Amino acid sequence: MAKLVLVRHGESTWNALNLFNGWVDTPLSDRGRLEIQDTALSLKDAQIHFDYAYTSMLTRAIESTNLLLQGINAEYIPVTKSWRLNERHYGSLQGMNKLEAVNQWGEKQVKAWRRSYDVQPPLDSEYQQVIEVEGQEYPLFDQRYADVKFGDLPLGESLMMTVDRVLPLWFNEISDRLSKNQNILIVAHGNSIRAFRKYLEKLDDSSISELEIKNGEAVVYDFDNMLSIVDKRIIRN
Repeated sequence: MAKLVLVRHGESTWNALNLFNGWVDTPLSDRGRLEIQDTALSLKDAQIHFDYAYTSMLTRAIESTNLLLQGINAEYIPVTKSWRLNERHYGSLQGMNKLEAVNQWGEKQVKAWRRSYDVQPPLDSEYQQVIEVEGQEYPLFDQRYADVKFGDLPLGESLMMTVDRVLPLWFNEISDRLSKNQNILIVAHGNSIRAFRKYLEKLDDSSISELEIKNGEAVVYDFDNMLSIVDKRIIRN
């Protein structure tokens, strides 16, 4: 029986500041590191042996992956970093305080951008290598995406578009590993995890839009030989 564990990264520095993060590369906060260390202890107690791990191209997820693997004494397993696991791209909202966005556009509009399944946020006008927020520069579209087909990189995404971006990784790689009875760890982001959960749990558009996933939260699935879910449990700190 194969296992799949989905973990949302720990709190990032921009999570702590209530900023739209998206594809902007930010590190974990001190609290975020503690959250992931707690998650690692829970996974260690569950005695799950992992054969392979996936994470995104963003530092907060990579850092979380490293801390998790260190905490469960599994730093030796192979890890694939994929842009398909990146957070939803929030377009020109990235770097903006969420409360300021509400003040500018109204709560209803901002909620539609954040929570509606098929509503895109305002798009970025161009691909920028860095973004400047409050006098500090953060990486955005840099050399880590050099091998990604240009038209595949987003300038803003709805949750539906994020699902379409994420699922090829499931069909092309992850499901095959699970069918070979490998246990897989995926450390990603709120919306890329929503993409998996929508597909795996057959959630409708309304349900997935309202699904909350906390920093450091882990979802553990057990699959049978036909990759049907036979058990699911959630580990929260």
